[in-house]
Amino acid sequence: MPAKIATASPVTNTALLGLGVYRPRRVVPNAEIVDRIDSSDEWIRTRSGITARRWADADESIVSMSVAAARDALQAAGLAADQIDAVVLATSSQMVLGPSAGAVVATELGMHDTAAYDVSAGCAGFCYALGNAASLVRAGQARHVLVIGVERLSDLLDQSDRTCAFIFADGAGAVVVGPSDVEGIGPVAWGSDGSQTAAIKQDKDFAQYFSEVAAVADGAELPERPYIRMNGPAVFRWAVTFLEKACRAALEKAGVGVEDLDAFVPHQANSRITDALIRTLGLPEGVVVARDIVESGNTSAASIPMAMEEILRSGASKPGDTALLLGFGAGLAYAGQVVQLPPIN
Repeated sequence: MPAKIATASPVTNTALLGLGVYRPRRVVPNAEIVDRIDSSDEWIRTRSGITARRWADADESIVSMSVAAARDALQAAGLAADQIDAVVLATSSQMVLGPSAGAVVATELGMHDTAAYDVSAGCAGFCYALGNAASLVRAGQARHVLVIGVERLSDLLDQSDRTCAFIFADGAGAVVVGPSDVEGIGPVAWGSDGSQTAAIKQDKDFAQYFSEVAAVADGAELPERPYIRMNGPAVFRWAVTFLEKACRAALEKAGVGVEDLDAFVPHQANSRITDALIRTLGLPEGVVVARDIVESGNTSAASIPMAMEEILRSGASKPGDTALLLGFGAGLAYAGQVVQLPPIN
């Protein structure tokens, strides 16, 4: 007779127990970049809603920003680092393939023998990681999971690229996921469309770049390094025609209607996309809509936790409010869930 394998003890409900963020010190207003991209402050505001963004200095790394955000999230949750069983870190801008940033962050926080891994799902990364974390807790594989969304997209920017240089930015956000008496994280609604890969992508892989460098004659100019590129109109068309379905799927899975929402926290991609989603979903006037993009830019996997923190810090929302999160971007991929907003430090 085969041996009986023990099962993990399942947890019925999960919640966001605490939230923390890190915003880089350097504030970059539109005026600082308009000449390089032959643009104007008015054009950038009209096209994106952005007035400023933050770009990390040399000492503000993927790891250091993650650690700072995580420490605040742990403090807000009232937990110590040794109470975390797993770290799930979402990023698309870690400039090394290994080790995982999550493993390094765990060690920097003083964790020992803690499961840790990275998720690469572009601007949907935080919601993907949150879905993973909630499932780990529900399945009994972990009691507390630290979820981090972090980017240093300024490393991947061609600062003369009119389509991208004014949009992308840096920062980190973290939440602690754990068990709860009542459900605080709805089922994730997620998916991807690889046929839209060209809409947002790195323009060449590093193998191609190294081959180009090797072929350069002594004294000749080096080839252009890989950069992130975006077809803004293609992303906008996909977002306004497809993301209503994603939002409604997340609401339906959670058993919540738009009339039950206190807040809407979409990925901070573009104010015009947010406005289109508000109209399409028919959000009631009283629903708080996150607009962190105005002063933080598009921070990809970090944008949703940073936007949650902004509406809580400003007092527009409060812990316990019901919010719809929606991440979307490179892949093209999307993920969303309904949550109860967590406390902040």
